[in-house]
Amino acid sequence: MRYTPDVEDGSQKHNVHGNHRVKETILPDPKLNAIVTLRDEISPWLMILRVAADGWVLPDFAPGQFAVIGLPGVAPRCTLSEPEDPPADPSKLIRRAYSIASSSLARQFMEFYVALVTTGSLTPRLFSLKIGDRIWLGPKITGLFTFDQMPEDKNVVMIATGTGLAPYMSMLSTHLMCGSPRKVVVLHGARHSWDLGYRSQLMTLQHLCGNFTYIPTISRPQSEPAPWVGAAGYVQDLWKNGALDRAWGFHPTPENTHVFLCGAPAMIDETETMLQGEGFKEHTKKEAGEIHVERYW
Repeated sequence: MRYTPDVEDGSQKHNVHGNHRVKETILPDPKLNAIVTLRDEISPWLMILRVAADGWVLPDFAPGQFAVIGLPGVAPRCTLSEPEDPPADPSKLIRRAYSIASSSLARQFMEFYVALVTTGSLTPRLFSLKIGDRIWLGPKITGLFTFDQMPEDKNVVMIATGTGLAPYMSMLSTHLMCGSPRKVVVLHGARHSWDLGYRSQLMTLQHLCGNFTYIPTISRPQSEPAPWVGAAGYVQDLWKNGALDRAWGFHPTPENTHVFLCGAPAMIDETETMLQGEGFKEHTKKEAGEIHVERYW
């Protein structure tokens, strides 16, 4: 499955192996069937949004899958948004697909990691939400970017840019077993340190679980308000420069490791080419492989 955010909106639109796409549909306004229970603003442009079903039971899902959320055109836009031209139809529902960031074991709510695009249709309205506000949550959960085809004896490398971290948070909070022989690492790239969502949680996991490693990197360290002492550069550089090898004590190979890629197409294309040069293959419906891909467009 390929994971693609909506270019117009910056939200996360999906494309399953290039064939199935969640369209940028505007539908007749259904009931706003869920309630915002948490709005954690990481920065003015990033937030964690948690929603609970109102009067119905959330469906089962596999970590890595996505749901569709929406708001009517009449919903207000946040103050950082740019004027909408043309304005959305106030009576219609604007929907987008987002990977679920919460554990599949947390049946009381679903959590989404959202980036604001000031010219978008939906995200400026999402950023205007407050706790207790209503939102539409689609009842159908789908997606193939999961652990379902992961051999239990393989190590796991999760590489993400930006909000591409979301499906990994769901996978980790559901599947990570501290003390397991399987090594798991998250390599997360962003422009600035304040764009590294879930950083505290991932640092805590690394402290508690000896088999888990978290390596963040930023591409603009010169813009930091305080000196940045971590890795700098693009996230794929962490594979190239041996940072992962030093953390694990060995170099990952197709024989012992599977790699998940989620985020910007440029990162995925470069990383996949690099991995293929080392013998890794992309996993598809027709052929098993060690590279699992979700693309953001």
